Amino acid sequence: MPVSALPESEPEVPERSRMRSILLWAAVSLLGAVAWGVLALARGERISAVWLVIAALGSYAIAYRFYSRFIARRVLEPDDRRATPAERLEDGVDYHPTDRRVLLGHHFAAIAGAGPLVGPVLAAQMGYLPGTLWIVAGVIFAGAVQDMVVLFLSMRRDGTSLGQMARDEIGRAGGAAALIAVFAIMIILLGVLALVVVNALAHSPWGTFSVAMTIPIALFMGFWLHVIRPGRVVETSLIGVVLLLLAIVGGSWIQESSLASAFTLSPTTLVFCLVGYGFVASVLPVWMLLAPRDYLSTFMKIGTIALLAVGVVVAAPVLRTDAVSDFASSGAGPVFAGALFPFLFITIACGALSGFHALVSSGTTPKLIRKESQVRMIGYGAMLMESFVAIMALIAAATLEPGLYYAMNAPAALLGTTAESASHAVAGLGFAITPDQLTQAAKAVEEQTLIARSGGAPTLAVGMSEIFSGVFGGAGMKAFWYHFAIMFEALFILTTVDAGTRVGRFMLQDMLGNVWKPAGRVNWKPGIWVCSALVVAAWGYFLHTGATDPLGGINQLFPLFGIANQLLAAIALAVCTTILIKSGRLRWAWVTGVPLAWVVAITFTAGWQKIFSADPKIGFFAQRARYADALDAGQVLPPAKNLDDMHTVVTNSTVDGVLIALFLLLVAVVIGNAAVVCVRAVRAPGSTPVTEAPYVESRLDVPDEPLAGART
Repeated sequence: MPVSALPESEPEVPERSRMRSILLWAAVSLLGAVAWGVLALARGERISAVWLVIAALGSYAIAYRFYSRFIARRVLEPDDRRATPAERLEDGVDYHPTDRRVLLGHHFAAIAGAGPLVGPVLAAQMGYLPGTLWIVAGVIFAGAVQDMVVLFLSMRRDGTSLGQMARDEIGRAGGAAALIAVFAIMIILLGVLALVVVNALAHSPWGTFSVAMTIPIALFMGFWLHVIRPGRVVETSLIGVVLLLLAIVGGSWIQESSLASAFTLSPTTLVFCLVGYGFVASVLPVWMLLAPRDYLSTFMKIGTIALLAVGVVVAAPVLRTDAVSDFASSGAGPVFAGALFPFLFITIACGALSGFHALVSSGTTPKLIRKESQVRMIGYGAMLMESFVAIMALIAAATLEPGLYYAMNAPAALLGTTAESASHAVAGLGFAITPDQLTQAAKAVEEQTLIARSGGAPTLAVGMSEIFSGVFGGAGMKAFWYHFAIMFEALFILTTVDAGTRVGRFMLQDMLGNVWKPAGRVNWKPGIWVCSALVVAAWGYFLHTGATDPLGGINQLFPLFGIANQLLAAIALAVCTTILIKSGRLRWAWVTGVPLAWVVAITFTAGWQKIFSADPKIGFFAQRARYADALDAGQVLPPAKNLDDMHTVVTNSTVDGVLIALFLLLVAVVIGNAAVVCVRAVRAPGSTPVTEAPYVESRLDVPDEPLAGART
């Protein structure tokens, strides 16, 4: 039909659609603004946690619709006609064009580890409002931006690792500093994450069985999707979800059966299981185990968080913590020491901005992405999903009675070992909980005690059990939901260990490739096996020592986790800003430059205080001096139990202080070198070319059609 023959009413359809869109987003904005107003203005009164959910979801929706679209269209300019590394370099092991839904699941599962679960729980000490503001604003303007931009830039460079991108774009000095810092921090992060998994699964047959079953289920899904029924993502997903639910229910049955002993493993046994699994997951083709397992885990993760959100909306629990607590300004909180700035931001970490994500975004994901336009959904979208996990964790902690929260998270040295001593100590903090209430709380979740169960994970499990039992099953189901939450946390974190190990292998291969070219080829089998073995041996050593010595191994390095993670983010944002300026996009450099300035201010302030603070609760060297003086006097201070432990604490404080100083120096070199390159690029455009891979025309179908495993 000729254009002139079209009915007059048809051209009005886009206008009506546009008007509906305007009304929809106006409604979302208004609802979000009302929720933020309630959270900000409420003082001295209890408000429903539902407002927090509405404020977060409204902000995420607007940010994804408008800000991420702006970055994609104006700053990055993706081109679906350009072949991605997954298409050009497909080898069936690391490079493989993957359906965007599977890849979103893999990427989310890989980045979402302990941070969004544990950090916000600990940060609830400062009140619910500071943590909420940073989690939401931080992810919109920093965390999701970093993930998306790093993913795009790495994809344009054949999936090169963050450290290698720094070396290629910043120069040898800054690049070498980045390679060393990134790899060392990576090992620390993997060790800490693995230790959380070990602690969660130790002596837990339900958790161990359910998590272990995800491996054969993932292998089945991988072969089904790649070999048996290529491209049938929905079909494979349904099968995987059913099998996963059976594994969860079966874990509960196993725990009560005669088979429980077979799945009741000691921490040491779990260490070797994790090391072996990490190696296998790193060397097997990505379509066979890693991608389908992470995709499968995402159903569990998103399903549980969505269920928790439904529970919050239905039960409408009130936020029992203050909006801003006294500890925010005093810096004398029992959960962690230090004022709101900078330690709130260091503690929350992954829920808002995480350097670890930059490693995944320059590791497995850029080698799997099928079309450039999918960077927005996978990079920015997955990080918004993780931020919502952090919001739900904060709600779980903030809806607990403050007395129970501090009885669980204050140090054992303050609380003592009995319900009476813990009750008295909590009263000294300004909160009330009776010994009988503490005993009943532990009995309700079938734990011997909840006193001094620090680290955040048990608190999150108790908070989740409170919310779930209020909607599903009543008080009699608290124990079920508590142990379900513990298993959920272990599964949540384990997916970052396997993906992280593969990323570590990529990084090590890139580093060795600068010395010997064959080692840098990601498809060279000896390089894959050797580098994978070296990476798991490195974090496995610290993990084993930490599992067998309460003050050794990764426990020694745990205090570095928050700052080290944010220092990685500083390196990633510095690399992104440098590449944007070198590629002629100076006008858009603020997109990554502003969050870079903020994270540098946070990390260097925190690092300075950790090195030079005279408060032993904050400064590593002040802590060292305190324990050394006590050791000279023959005294034993907690957490040490004897003089040998005192020597260990002195050593740990020294090592931590020296390492944080070294990391700060390395990051300063990276940023300084990047600044020099940026100034040179501004003064003489084109004098510092980027290392982007050559343009190759894509032969794949349109983005919405191809599926993982489809033959091309």
